[in-house]
Amino acid sequence: MKKLSVIALVGVGLLAASCNKEKSAENAATATEQKVAESKGEVLTVDAVASVVNWKAFHKGGMAPRWGTLAVKSGDLSIENGNVAAGNFVIDMNSLKVDPASVTEKDKKPADLEAHLKNPDFFDTAKNPTSDFKITSVTDLKEAPKDAVAGANKTVSGNLTLSGKTMNVTFPAKVDVTEGSAAIQAKFTVNRADWGIKFGTSEADPAEWMISKDIEIAVDVKAKK
Repeated sequence: MKKLSVIALVGVGLLAASCNKEKSAENAATATEQKVAESKGEVLTVDAVASVVNWKAFHKGGMAPRWGTLAVKSGDLSIENGNVAAGNFVIDMNSLKVDPASVTEKDKKPADLEAHLKNPDFFDTAKNPTSDFKITSVTDLKEAPKDAVAGANKTVSGNLTLSGKTMNVTFPAKVDVTEGSAAIQAKFTVNRADWGIKFGTSEADPAEWMISKDIEIAVDVKAKK
């Protein structure tokens, strides 16, 4: 990335302080890895075709957002007494796609960004071809935050593994359970530096400091018999 002038950095600093309109999901609460919930009751298989993980990232101040998708490879949800009691799903990191609509600069290409996100600067997919999420608890949500996914009715906690590191995250979610099927939808923001993904986070290097630490994650996982 090209070096930035001091004037540009000052301008961006002001934007970072005053402009974050694009961000649409609250930060997930993070903690150390927790005990995974025990599988109970009926076990439903995650529908990899119908499930998806959407991601969105930014430059500082909400500038030049990028977004795309990740494919869900496998997983299951355990249903007990009409509620999701446990579960997990695996994400295929090599499926990472950048939506061309998010790359508007003439000198940049979505394929180049995809390659960069897959290399050791970020997710190092050759070394870590999958990520996963394992539920540690699901509880009733009394009042959904304003930026929660529409219809949020539960608080979900789980161990999220990215780039080989595991952290527990907690976020509001919409959980639907019907006869023979279940679905979990959620959107939340994580700080990638918590998982050791620190490229572009050092203010000592103005060439790379422009990249935000925030990653918005939107989960849409469906399971069935």
